Amino acid sequence: MVLWVVLLCTLVPSLLGGLYVLGVFRRQRPNEPPLDKGTIPWLGHLLEFRKDSSEFLKRMQSKHGDVFTVLIGGYYFTFVMDPFSFGTIVKESRSKLDFRTSAIQLVMQAFGYKPIKATYSIVHASSLKHLMGDGLTVLTQATMEGFRKLLLFNLSSGEKRVWQEENLFHYCYNIVFRAGYLALYGTEPPRGAGSREKAEEQDRLHSNQLFQEFRKYDRLFPRLAYALLPPKDKREAERLKRHFWNVLSVKKVWQKDNISGWISDQDKLLAENGVPEYMRERFMFMLLWASQGNTGPTAFWLLLYLLKHPEALKAVRGEVDKVLKESGQEVKAGSPPVTVTRDMLSQTPLLDSALEETLRLVAAPVLVRAVLEDTSLRTSSGTEFTLRRGDRVALFPHISVQMNPEIHEEPHKFKYDRFVNPDGTRRDFYRNGKKLKFVSMPWGAGVSTCPGRFFATAEMKLFVFLMLSHFDLELVDEEEEIPAVDISRWGFGTMQPVRDVRFRHRPRF
Repeated sequence: MVLWVVLLCTLVPSLLGGLYVLGVFRRQRPNEPPLDKGTIPWLGHLLEFRKDSSEFLKRMQSKHGDVFTVLIGGYYFTFVMDPFSFGTIVKESRSKLDFRTSAIQLVMQAFGYKPIKATYSIVHASSLKHLMGDGLTVLTQATMEGFRKLLLFNLSSGEKRVWQEENLFHYCYNIVFRAGYLALYGTEPPRGAGSREKAEEQDRLHSNQLFQEFRKYDRLFPRLAYALLPPKDKREAERLKRHFWNVLSVKKVWQKDNISGWISDQDKLLAENGVPEYMRERFMFMLLWASQGNTGPTAFWLLLYLLKHPEALKAVRGEVDKVLKESGQEVKAGSPPVTVTRDMLSQTPLLDSALEETLRLVAAPVLVRAVLEDTSLRTSSGTEFTLRRGDRVALFPHISVQMNPEIHEEPHKFKYDRFVNPDGTRRDFYRNGKKLKFVSMPWGAGVSTCPGRFFATAEMKLFVFLMLSHFDLELVDEEEEIPAVDISRWGFGTMQPVRDVRFRHRPRF
């Protein structure tokens, strides 16, 4: 009898604790948002959310309104779908709503990097110095040099005007990734290769090999981030991590010429803060994915939308040609390729608008904050909710603002000049007569705004500028529809196409 009592006293608390973890006892408290736990303990709505986050959130919004709490994989997420309430979330103090909690989990899961307390301030300070202002001018020049090596290196040899056919997604991702990598992580020293020409050839070969491995990892990334990889893919992900830790090892990177200040400064500061070399190599890998994981895919979508909309292609190409002419440069046979500067990229309002319109259509990040203490949220309608300590609060701007027909007329259509007024100034947007601050949020918002957004923008614009300057472009199949996006990548930046698109290019002269 005593034995049974002991067993019951042991098992009952364990059972109750397990049920608590599974969410069985969670109830909506007064002033909290509507609660929807789903039918599966602990998992909640995870499977539906992973299958198609956008459709799931639309259904929840239709059922519960603009603010609701759902159980997803053991965590309670309160989604705020009202764009006028975004400012309250992104401006709230980090002592209440902290974006770093989720970020730390992600970078550890995906890259094996364990941040130290100073990591955020190191990244922030270095990004302000090197990815904006004068630092961005230097980095844009380095990226231009990368494109010269990869995209334009054989044009001055008088290449015949013959059509070359390529996979558009692979082509854009490959060239943009490699140019960005060389600009950030440095180039092969001519003294080691024997000559400048041989060093440049090694840069082309090495960067292409790196891209092939990067694409393998990139395909695994969404499921890796959710810890949903099957054993075989998990082993492959670990192999790829080790490969990048080796290729981007501190010793190898520091042997390169022309390392960007953004990379070198951060490595020096991490070392000064006692971060061991093996962990700094993981940090290097994280920076590579953060800086290059979305620029190539976005460049693909931008170029594709321009090719599918002749009036947009004509307008943007006309703007590019005008900027070139005003800079005193001309694209012609036998002449060196043009040099595009940061100042030239600042004179392209139509290209800016076309890029922002592309991001509005295909960028779908989920912005998450950890609720560190019970926090009051007042919506634009005046309703007040309490966000519970230990939960997550999340925004999904792709639905709330970017594809909202009350904000963007015909939101599913590509309108290259949507974000620009006829005089070249930026256009304002309204909902129900009230001006909106957030009309497209591909870079996040508030303290978690992407610090590399200006460099990423320059990188993508530079690529498209050079493509439109130097090449005639056309789709192999002019009637081909714009492909659907890979919904498995919802929440991880720019979405990718589910099928290939082929295009042709040839020198314009």
